[in-house]
Amino acid sequence: MFRKILEFRTRGRGTTDITAEVARAVAASGVREGLCNLFLQHTSASLILCENADPDVRVDLEMLMQRLAPDGDPEYVHVTEGPDDMAAHARSVLTGNSLSIPVGGGALMLGTWQGVYLYEHRTAPHQRSVVVTVTG
Repeated sequence: MFRKILEFRTRGRGTTDITAEVARAVAASGVREGLCNLFLQHTSASLILCENADPDVRVDLEMLMQRLAPDGDPEYVHVTEGPDDMAAHARSVLTGNSLSIPVGGGALMLGTWQGVYLYEHRTAPHQRSVVVTVTG
């Protein structure tokens, strides 16, 4: 088993392509055939496997998230950290904080149009940690 923690600084709400960094960790693991598990150690961001060719997909995803979990909804009880905080928690629950990707030939077995993204749900930049565990 191989484990590494990757650190990312987000720019605020939106997606950050972390595919290359995860692929480098998988290559460094030496595992040829197995499974890569990614786990985000935060509750107001998420990990998504998403279209990597057309950035409009992620623009539309953000539009849908704004509809599902709007900032500053007057019904929110949890408002301690600002109007984007509860919305960020809801978005994280809807999208998830872990991914499992097969490893074959020492590389991630992603489809042609798939990329791994860290999806920041807070409006301000944050430091985020992703635990990469490769078994095989």
